[in-house]
Amino acid sequence: MKVTQSRSFMKRVKKFKKQEKQVLDSQVRQIIKDPEIGQEKRGVLKGVLVHKFKINAIQYLLAYRIRDKEILELIMIGPHENYYRDLEKYMKDRR
Repeated sequence: MKVTQSRSFMKRVKKFKKQEKQVLDSQVRQIIKDPEIGQEKRGVLKGVLVHKFKINAIQYLLAYRIRDKEILELIMIGPHENYYRDLEKYMKDRR
C-alpha cells in the first residue's frame, strides 16, 4: 500500500521528536495492516477515519482515508483539543 501525506500532516510531524516519530511510524504500520482500525466519521468528514493513540501520556488523533484501495492518505495528526474543528475546516477547504 502506498502512503501519502498532506502538508498539514507533514508540518506537524516535523515538530515531533525522534521517539515520537517512532511511535507514529508503528501506528501507521498498524493502519496499513488493518485499514479499518480507525473510527469512520460522518457528515462533512464522511470517508475519513480517525485512529487514536498515546504518545507520552498525550492522546493523539490521526485522520486518514483510503483512496482506490491502494493509497493511504494521512490527513492530519494532533491532540484532541480543537482537532475536529480544524479537521472539518481543512476538509472543507480542500473541496
